[in-house]
Amino acid sequence: MGSNQAGESRLKLFPREAKSFCTQVQQALFERTGKRVEVLVYGDGAFKDPKGKIWELADPVVAPGFTDGLIGTPNEIKMKYIADNELAGLAAEEAERRMRELISSKDSDLTGKSASLGTTPRQLTDLIGTLCDLLSGSGDKGTPIIHIQGYFDNFATDSDSES
Repeated sequence: MGSNQAGESRLKLFPREAKSFCTQVQQALFERTGKRVEVLVYGDGAFKDPKGKIWELADPVVAPGFTDGLIGTPNEIKMKYIADNELAGLAAEEAERRMRELISSKDSDLTGKSASLGTTPRQLTDLIGTLCDLLSGSGDKGTPIIHIQGYFDNFATDSDSES
């Protein structure tokens, strides 16, 4: 068995200093590429399989270490709610323009407001960590690195800008 594999007598653990590890990776990537990226150490996320109806809750903490740009919760409007309630009856071009305007001018905290009903009020690290776990799988995949691009973009983001 390889030195970094788990088994009956061996555990595969998160890095001891996961926060420091993430910061070091972030700095190394910046030095090599000139791009600032956020870094997260993730484990098994929490999700309910829609077919098998089982919950996967293997790690008590989805992300034990991450860079500071991942602190917080999403602040998103529910586009379907806005389209159905505020933009109903508008021509497609006008509805799209108005939707982009509403997203660009949204309040900095939409918690409890009708426009955010149905969005996920969880920590970004839990959402992104769970996404990474779903992408990487938990079988014989090894220790993957997941690259997510454009996660913080939104419908109102200029599509020509670099993410």
